[in-house]
Amino acid sequence: MPELKPRKTLFNPELRRRGIYVLPNLFTTAALFCGFFAIVQAMMGSFEQAAVAIFVAMLLDGLDGRVARMTRTQSAFGAEYDSLSDMVSFGVAPALVTYAWALKDMGRLGWIAAFIYCVGAALRLARFNATLEVIDRRYFQGLPSPAAAALVTAFLWVMIDKNIAATDVRWFVCGLVIFAGISMVSSIRFYSFKDVNLRRSVPFIFVVAIAIGFAVLSYDTPVALCGLFVAYSLSGYALALMQMVRRKPPSRPPVV
Repeated sequence: MPELKPRKTLFNPELRRRGIYVLPNLFTTAALFCGFFAIVQAMMGSFEQAAVAIFVAMLLDGLDGRVARMTRTQSAFGAEYDSLSDMVSFGVAPALVTYAWALKDMGRLGWIAAFIYCVGAALRLARFNATLEVIDRRYFQGLPSPAAAALVTAFLWVMIDKNIAATDVRWFVCGLVIFAGISMVSSIRFYSFKDVNLRRSVPFIFVVAIAIGFAVLSYDTPVALCGLFVAYSLSGYALALMQMVRRKPPSRPPVV
């Protein structure tokens, strides 16, 4: 009978004896902590702190993979740990924060909307891990879970910053949460920015645009972040619409 090998290198005893890399997993743990902290803050009614914690988790999540590649410390353990951390920080945390802020008074519809978002994030992460080796790295299939979390969290942050009551916008929040959840499991492609080479030279106007972007972000951070992620969440649908228009066959002239 042939010897069965473990399906994942994570459970390979030979690799397990080597231990795990501390540096990238330190960033992942910090992102996980921020997601858990956001849930705790939402339970205590501190929704603005919860929103900030989720955005900090986004920043840390973007760093752990880059640090692992720069230091050549990628591992199967790190990849699995990162996915579990993302599920908490960008799946469970945004769903519970928005539910506690605006959806809990909507009864059954409120928690169903939050669950749609949560399961959308889980399915999005599972599909990403399963198709990692075959997808086009220039595009994400479905809205990335950090972007979906930023979309719903930034809107919450703007409403709190502008002193708008949750009861006044709860129906819009419900629709936004469902939209984010469905977008994560859709087949719509979103640009990943992974083919951007930061080492090559760029025109001077590009540096000016970055400076203006930082100025706008500093002037009104919640509104700037909300506008940025609203634009990104709609960009995939705009790209799909443009592709549909291009594929549409030209209409034939009427026969006289």
